[in-house]
Amino acid sequence: MIDSVRSLFRHPGLRRIIVVLRVPLVIVVVLALLPLARREWLLPGFALSMVGEAIQLWCFAALEKNDTLTARGPYTMVRNPMYLGRFFIVSGFLLLLGQPWLLAVFVLGYWLYMESRVGREERLLAGIFGAAYADYCARVRRFVPGAPLPGAPVLYWNWDLFRRNSGPKNLLLTLAAWAVAAGWVLWRGQ
Repeated sequence: MIDSVRSLFRHPGLRRIIVVLRVPLVIVVVLALLPLARREWLLPGFALSMVGEAIQLWCFAALEKNDTLTARGPYTMVRNPMYLGRFFIVSGFLLLLGQPWLLAVFVLGYWLYMESRVGREERLLAGIFGAAYADYCARVRRFVPGAPLPGAPVLYWNWDLFRRNSGPKNLLLTLAAWAVAAGWVLWRGQ
């Protein structure tokens, strides 16, 4: 069963369709799940999402896509911090629903997706950066943060990169989604 799910994530045609339809798909899923939102999970869910958003924004302020091997900011502790941030953002929204089984399904699905996605990205980056990337991979964990690289700038923030990588837009969209969720929950009084 898990191999069948993995093969779906590796299917290039399906990936293209999902990329094209990702915004409408997210809107449909949010609208379908919003009636399940529960007031008591509003603050914990929002807090968890904001931890993820902070990680993601930090990534935007440190990453030069495919131009430079980024080994600064959050990338000194984990090779894929942006995906870690996204995991927490979505987990916060799912927490709002108060349904542990949904979180469990999401964790498994996200893991399988990440395995496939990160594998493709690592092959691409290995081709671009060669031995420097192999050395980076040997010293920095793939998914679980570890100690920062010695001598690397951990507290790194570049406003130009932040803007170029759509940091402000990302923050506004996440906050807008939470405003809609909060408005719905508070209006319904649940």
